[in-house]
This record gives sequence, structure tokens and C-alpha cells, in this order.
Amino acid sequence: MAHLFSRTSNTSHKLVICSNIRYYDVRTTPKNACYRVRRGKIWSRSMLQCCSTRSSEESSYFGDQRVKFEIENENGSENLKQKFEILACEYGWRIRRLIVNADEINMAAQVQAEAFHVPVALFNDLFFQFFKAEVLSGLLYKFKYSPPNRYACLVAENDQDSPKQLVGVVDVTVMRDQDVLQHLPDEAQEYLYVSGIAVSNAFRRMKIGTVMLKACDMISNLWGFEFLVLRAYEEDVGARTLYTNAGYQVVSKDPPWTSNWIGRKCRVLMIKRISLVP
Repeated sequence: MAHLFSRTSNTSHKLVICSNIRYYDVRTTPKNACYRVRRGKIWSRSMLQCCSTRSSEESSYFGDQRVKFEIENENGSENLKQKFEILACEYGWRIRRLIVNADEINMAAQVQAEAFHVPVALFNDLFFQFFKAEVLSGLLYKFKYSPPNRYACLVAENDQDSPKQLVGVVDVTVMRDQDVLQHLPDEAQEYLYVSGIAVSNAFRRMKIGTVMLKACDMISNLWGFEFLVLRAYEEDVGARTLYTNAGYQVVSKDPPWTSNWIGRKCRVLMIKRISLVP
């Protein structure tokens, strides 16, 4: 189940909603009354946390998932600041926004560096450390200069009460590149760009990428963007199949004069359109 803590009132309430997890704006009514839930602005003070399902309290079921949200009064405690935003919880994995602290940022950088580092014959370990430092620097830069409703780093972890281990990472960024917008309807001024999708080697082919893409859909809906965009290498059949199964379609690829250079692979541009939930 999941707990949601919100600094919205002086009362303590409980809310049960479905496990197709959406991040909601909740308008509360007096204690023990029902709640009206609607999609709205991103909360500035909230915490969503997946935990076990051993509660005897009422819960809602969707397939094999059981998730409960509980709203509690924060009472000004600094310990209940925003920590988790569970965006998807499926196949035994949960996806949330990365907590901006040294430990989590380092773990995310490690996962992405392992996924994208190209081994070299000599001094591979040394070059890997340089590459990881570059990835870490990029993450720190984005966290420092990107508004929280225009950039998010999502991480995947086991949906169990086991020691925390980040096994997947993906970045989502609001962009307005004209090379992409030309493939979108005229009314689309911006889109959500999905990048840096990485899964630890030991956890591949376990549906982590699938769940992370569902979390990207959730973020896109929350921020009000109908279109998600990503790029994949044309020859990477596995990645392209993953994205196609998630609803992405190829709309273009790199021009020949930019991808025929030695060592430069041709990329395809893939776009997905979602229906915004009111």
C-alpha cells in the first residue's frame, strides 16, 4: 500500500483510491467525510510511499495490485517533507521521483553510467570513473537549474520491504525543439522528452523499463502534456520493441549526413500521444 502525507489542513484523514496510481490534488472535507479527488497542480508538500499490504483497513484492488493512500496531518514536522511520489507500481517494481540527496544521486549516476559506458581495452576502470563523474555532473546541473515541474529524474526500486536499491533510472524534461514540434499538431507548443533510460545489468528483462515508461506517461499527464518523445538507435531492435509496445511510433530518423560518420549511429525519433485525464 502507499501513504500520502500532505500539508493541507489541520485534520487527519484517510483516503483509499485505486492502484493505477495518479498524483492527485485532493480537496478535503470534514473528518470521516468522503473526498473529492481531481487532477491538479503538483503538490509541494507530499509523500507517497509504497509499503506492504498487510493492513486490515479498506483497500482497492486492480488486478494483482493493491494500493492505499493515507492522508495525515504533518503538524509542521520537517521529517514529513516530500520524499516519495509513487507514479507506477507493477510487476514487483515501483517508480518514483528521485530524492535529491547525495546517496540517491550517486546511485542513479552509477546505474546510468553502467548502462551507457562503452568499455575500452586499456584503463577501462579509470575511464568509467570519468564517465560516471560526467553523468553525475549532468544530474546535479539539471537538479540545480530545472524547475520541478519541467524536469524529473525517475527511479525504479523493488516493491518490497527490502533494503533500498535503485535498479532503473529515466529522465523526463519539458522541451520545445522545433525539429520535434514539426511532427506535432500546431497547437502543441511543448512536449515531454524521455531520455537516459537505464536498467542495471542484473535486473534487465524484468519489465522495469515497461513500468518506467508508464511512470513517464503519468508525469506527462500530471504536467498536462499530450505528447511524449524519445530517441532510439535504429539498430537497437530490443529498445525499439519496448518503446513500440509502450505506444511510441517512429516519425523520422537522423539525416544521412549526420549519421554516416564513423562511430555515429543512426537514431529514430519516436512519439507517443496520450489522452489527458481531466
